[in-house]
Amino acid sequence: MFNGLERTVNAAARLALIAIASAGMLTAQETSPAPPKAAPKTEAKAGAKDKKPAAKVDDKAEKKGGWSADTWSGLALRSLGPALTSGRVVDIAVDPTSPHRWFLAVASGGVWKTENAGTSFSPVFDGEGSYSIGCLAIDPKNPFVIWVGTGENNSQRSVGYGDGVYRSEDGGKAWKKVGLDKSEHIGKILIHPKDTATVYVAAQGPLWAAGGDRGLYKTTDGGKSWKAVLSVSENTGV
Repeated sequence: MFNGLERTVNAAARLALIAIASAGMLTAQETSPAPPKAAPKTEAKAGAKDKKPAAKVDDKAEKKGGWSADTWSGLALRSLGPALTSGRVVDIAVDPTSPHRWFLAVASGGVWKTENAGTSFSPVFDGEGSYSIGCLAIDPKNPFVIWVGTGENNSQRSVGYGDGVYRSEDGGKAWKKVGLDKSEHIGKILIHPKDTATVYVAAQGPLWAAGGDRGLYKTTDGGKSWKAVLSVSENTGV
């Protein structure tokens, strides 16, 4: 009796072990990752074509230190100032009847005009005898009459000099030199507000030499004649 029971238990135990082993094999098969599928031949070829140009670009970039023309294609140089060689705007005169119309005196760049409040400028003194300008003024009664004093009023080592006073009666289209040829540096022009034929001019004269037109000058006939109303002392005993 016991032998038969023992055989039955042993047979049941073997069946249980077989069932456990079979279950373990199935679980292993379910959890193991599937092998990767090979990419189609057409995709591999396309990928190879895409990689070749990229490799060439990288080679060139490495040879040039990592930079190429495309690196700088979006950049453009621009002036940051503070000034150009011609620089030094020394005076501005605004038309009292039209605030968008200005004249600019440039120490080493002539006279410039704008009629749109500085959006654009045009040179109006390029054909005259001096490129260096010290000051300018607009007639308060007639804005087309412009006075220009040539020779910058900066007393410095590098300085441009002028050849007198100029006057325009057509807004800067044509100019006439009206005297003080030896002033070299005009510091200021003032027009009498009631009698615009009367004009005062402050002239520095030569910076590195004596003489010349030096002092405060006055005209009462629009520049046809001048009178020195304040002269520099000739006392050299300092």
